[in-house]
Amino acid sequence: QVQLVESGGGLVQAGGSLRLSCAASGSIFSINAMGWYRQAPGKQRELVAIITNGGSTNYADSVKGRFTISRDNAKNTVYLQMNSLKPEDTAVYYCNAGTQIELIVGPRYWGQGTQVTVSS
Repeated sequence: QVQLVESGGGLVQAGGSLRLSCAASGSIFSINAMGWYRQAPGKQRELVAIITNGGSTNYADSVKGRFTISRDNAKNTVYLQMNSLKPEDTAVYYCNAGTQIELIVGPRYWGQGTQVTVSS
């Protein structure tokens, strides 16, 4: 099992920035990718960004150029730097872990979620 603990959500004005963190522990040898999903009220969950153990990244079109995913392998921690935030970025953000394919089709591990609210 892998445990994921997120932090860094909050309330920010449009145009502002937030950084989310997610620390992984447990059987981390079983995963080769981590990422973030988000779910806004009344909407389906959306894959936001993925980063592999090798450092390859993928982003949703809606966040390209504004969000950056990174990782600190020594700390088993992944970050999501969110800049130029928009009200439509308001959602609960979930940290995920698994294989790269799992993160795309259905992550094996989920964090508890952290609320991000962007006011206009």
